[in-house]
Amino acid sequence: MNYQGEKILLVEDDQTLNFIIKDNLEQNGYQVTSTVDGEAAVKAFKSGRFSLCLLDVMLPKKDGFTVAKDIRQIDDHVPIIFLTARSMTEDRITGLTIGGDDYITKPFSMEELLLKIRIFLKRSLNTSDTSPDQVYFKIGKFNFYFDSLILDDRGDRKTLTYKEAELLRYFCENPNKVLSRSDILKQVWGSDDYYLGRSLDVFISRLRKYLGSDDNIKILNLHGIGFRFNAAISRN
Repeated sequence: MNYQGEKILLVEDDQTLNFIIKDNLEQNGYQVTSTVDGEAAVKAFKSGRFSLCLLDVMLPKKDGFTVAKDIRQIDDHVPIIFLTARSMTEDRITGLTIGGDDYITKPFSMEELLLKIRIFLKRSLNTSDTSPDQVYFKIGKFNFYFDSLILDDRGDRKTLTYKEAELLRYFCENPNKVLSRSDILKQVWGSDDYYLGRSLDVFISRLRKYLGSDDNIKILNLHGIGFRFNAAISRN
């Protein structure tokens, strides 16, 4: 699928890096709105529609984490990729736990960034509430529409982030099985990364909260091993 013309919000206060990223994205056919501070970023997001956001963490006026929280209050669907300094290890954990979908550490190659962008655009732009062949799971009393990122409780709908949806899908594909932390990270994030592992517990807590109204659904923590998703599952 051709994603040329999709709008990306770029927030990076290093003006040289901002220019380089913007120029490369535009050469690849994307429409880019770039800002150099957090307040301008939120203002830009409120005034336009974007398919993806690239947020630096260290920003003047309003940091990237606060910008992400503001964006999530407006849109809990748009993919957010954080740009983090390699030395700022806690940034990776914090970014993922507040609603970010992924991160890329500086310095990075444009090929790596472009690949991540294409992956998230493919997921976000190919979703549909009405598609008859989308991936669907019945989880206890919940209906989970993976492609549209929707967890439905008899009309009460929750829109998941991409990583929440991917984690829940992996559980649904492996119900009542012992799943190691390493396997979960490799399958959902593509890497058995220490910092991703620390954030995994936060994602597990979110899913427990979302599914908490059905007492028959349990995500069991198997100390030193991993998790087991206990639930009655059916799928299309």
